[in-house]
Amino acid sequence: MLFSLLKTSLGRLRIVAVLEGISFLVLLGIAMPLKYMAGIPQAVRIVGMAHGVLFVLYVLLLLQVAIERSWSWKKSILAFIASFIPFGTFYADAKWFRE
Repeated sequence: MLFSLLKTSLGRLRIVAVLEGISFLVLLGIAMPLKYMAGIPQAVRIVGMAHGVLFVLYVLLLLQVAIERSWSWKKSILAFIASFIPFGTFYADAKWFRE
């Protein structure tokens, strides 16, 4: 199934959305507590960098898919806003990215 998703831009967006969502949750739920409660700032540096790269990739793929599929501005903006909310990209994948 993974290889079939990689064949289309929408499939690639779905994969990156899930990875971006996971990295966001790891950053908020594991790396930040390690930094502020255990004094281990390296976790935020590593996970934060990975999350940043995945976020940029998510936005670029979102733009590509929105243009290719002529998505409305509303749908595109909501999919973008979903990336700022914990579990938001999972919702976006289930609601908007399964066409």
